[in-house]
Amino acid sequence: MADLETQPPPTKFLQLSYPAPRVVLATMSRPKDLNCMNTSAQWEMDAFWKWLDLEPSLTVAILTGSGRAFSAGADLKEWDNSMAADADPKDRLGNAPAFKPLSRRLGKKPVIAAVNGLSMGGGTEFAVNCDLVIAAENAYFALPEVKRGVSPIGGALPRIIRTLGLQRASEFALTGRNVTAKEMHSWGLVNSVVPLDKLIEEATRYATMIAENSPDAIICTRAGLREGWESASVERAVEITLEREFAQLQRGENILEGLKAFTEKRKPIWKASRL
Repeated sequence: MADLETQPPPTKFLQLSYPAPRVVLATMSRPKDLNCMNTSAQWEMDAFWKWLDLEPSLTVAILTGSGRAFSAGADLKEWDNSMAADADPKDRLGNAPAFKPLSRRLGKKPVIAAVNGLSMGGGTEFAVNCDLVIAAENAYFALPEVKRGVSPIGGALPRIIRTLGLQRASEFALTGRNVTAKEMHSWGLVNSVVPLDKLIEEATRYATMIAENSPDAIICTRAGLREGWESASVERAVEITLEREFAQLQRGENILEGLKAFTEKRKPIWKASRL
């Protein structure tokens, strides 16, 4: 068990472990249902990501799946049962899962997707909003919502436009076809493709490289990246990060430690982030 300052919220859908210092591994654990998310799982995920951002001892999370799937996305059976054929269309929209816990999460700390198998619908929406994506050679991605009469509404569409460009994003979302990990790597969505038995090791390697850095600087740098991804103006994105995260970073102890360690030619000793 990691040396945590606070305890994580109770989890049933997620199984938690700590493969490296400052790193938490969250494994989605509904393998018989391809790790699809029902309503209770969404609430659990929401609580977990909020806890991650507030837990000072952790810098980065890895998300993976159990069994042959990363995640099949929404629990369509639950969704179907909640729909009434004679309901007002505006009421049906209210039942649509939005996957806010990760697909629309902004958050403070980075998340690495370790995609171990099929990643469908909301599962792919998880991946496209993660900061890094490591995929097993057998993994594949799809947004098959158009084949089910619905549409990806958890944040994937505007994000894949930014990551893949219009033509590839259109091919991916409008055909609903399966795209292999290798192809997604060539498209720029996946950072690394490895054999399945090396997946968590590779994701942990990336997580460790991140976690070895200043936790304050990681939060600030990620915020700057996200502002650049979300905002129309580069200059405004810089201004926002300067006024918010960088101002907090300058008031902290880790910036002083990093500069002092550089001058003294030694490895810095970081303190838990309070940003």
